[in-house]
Amino acid sequence: MESPTELNPQAGAKAPAKSNGQTLIHLKGVTKVFLTEEVETHALSGIYLEIKKGEYLSVAGPSGCGKSTLLSILGLLDTPTDGKYWLNGTALEDLSLSQRTRIRNREIGFIFQAFNLIGDLTVYENVELPLTYRGMSGTERKQRVQEALEKVGMSHRVKHYPSQLSGGQQQRVAVARALAGKPSILLADEPTGNLDSKNGEAVMELLRNLHREGATLCMVTHDPRYAKFADRTVHLFDGRIVEESSQQAIG
Repeated sequence: MESPTELNPQAGAKAPAKSNGQTLIHLKGVTKVFLTEEVETHALSGIYLEIKKGEYLSVAGPSGCGKSTLLSILGLLDTPTDGKYWLNGTALEDLSLSQRTRIRNREIGFIFQAFNLIGDLTVYENVELPLTYRGMSGTERKQRVQEALEKVGMSHRVKHYPSQLSGGQQQRVAVARALAGKPSILLADEPTGNLDSKNGEAVMELLRNLHREGATLCMVTHDPRYAKFADRTVHLFDGRIVEESSQQAIG
């Protein structure tokens, strides 16, 4: 397997800030093309990206620039048309569908803009559901769920249904669901997009605290206020990384 150690060769892109952490994710020349009968759309064009363990990365850019496509590829919800993707040193492009599903369930936690909670399941059941696909004992599932809900401040709502919660509370449950699997990385797609400013800031504070505790995060956002919460930001435009910046994270 080719060693994922090359620096980003894209013109105008800066090399990532030095980190003592190990590389968790490495993309090399990732391209995504969507084909229809008459149109060929290049959603991503030659993406080179590294994410270190314990890093907080934000992906910024205008609507339609490829942010969500990039996150879908990182989360194994989609496959690149060309290029290579390593996760924890494992090349993923040649894996079977079942292997990809297994890695996604165990290694990746998703936080979606629309929460994606199941309405007829309780808070507890929503957080527990992904764990049931692992063949995990009931005792271990219970411990994982309780720990995750306590971490997001929702342990007192275990018997409630999503319709009985505010938007901010639903997003906290969604974060707990992602955390319960103890993934290698949390992927957040516009996690404040459906929230008012107060609840949005509360969710951002929650993600920041998780990062302080050692979580690796990659967050897509179009809001420059929230991009500043991350250690590093890559800016996409027309499917390309056009700028990369490191900053002192807020707080």
